[in-house]
Amino acid sequence: MIQAGGWLMVPILLCSVIALAIIGERFWTLQKERIAPRHLVAQIWQWYKSGQLDAQHIEALRKSSPLGRILAAGLINRNHPREIMKETIEDTGRQVVLELERYLNTLGTIAAITPLLGLLGTVIGMIKVFAAITTQGVGNPSALAGGISEALITTAAGLVVAIPSLMFYRYFRGRVDELVVHMEQEAMKIVDVMHGDREQESRTGAAA
Repeated sequence: MIQAGGWLMVPILLCSVIALAIIGERFWTLQKERIAPRHLVAQIWQWYKSGQLDAQHIEALRKSSPLGRILAAGLINRNHPREIMKETIEDTGRQVVLELERYLNTLGTIAAITPLLGLLGTVIGMIKVFAAITTQGVGNPSALAGGISEALITTAAGLVVAIPSLMFYRYFRGRVDELVVHMEQEAMKIVDVMHGDREQESRTGAAA
């Protein structure tokens, strides 16, 4: 079947291998427990209340997960005003989002170009059919079969690669958006905890 599809089957098969590798890698990487572990904010709060929120704990937090990296960036600036802490979190968050979206553009490109490769195969196959008709007429079906089979096989192969690639591209885009929203919520909890607690202490001291 690959031979009957002609040379355009080579880039289509290459796209299928790349798409399969990206899908497997993104499924492994975009697990919620790997990106945003549960109870991370609660753990930070315990460190903060017990006076253990030092540079060593923050560094361990930064290396633990993408969410930990975002929270660590904010905690480093916890003694600065709220706006500076939020700005640092947002800057680090943009870097983390780029990492979460890694390879997705490639997957989307594969979903877009493989049908075009199949269409190109269709055109090439039909050109061969008309060339055979011109030279041998329509009385020899075997002379036409090669071009027709090439046209149909490349079209089918392109669609077989493109359809799942597009499905998983949309799925991973949605998953990244979901994770980003969750990490934003967790980061804002840390900002509110740190500066809300500090503001409460300031009001208590002023009242005294």
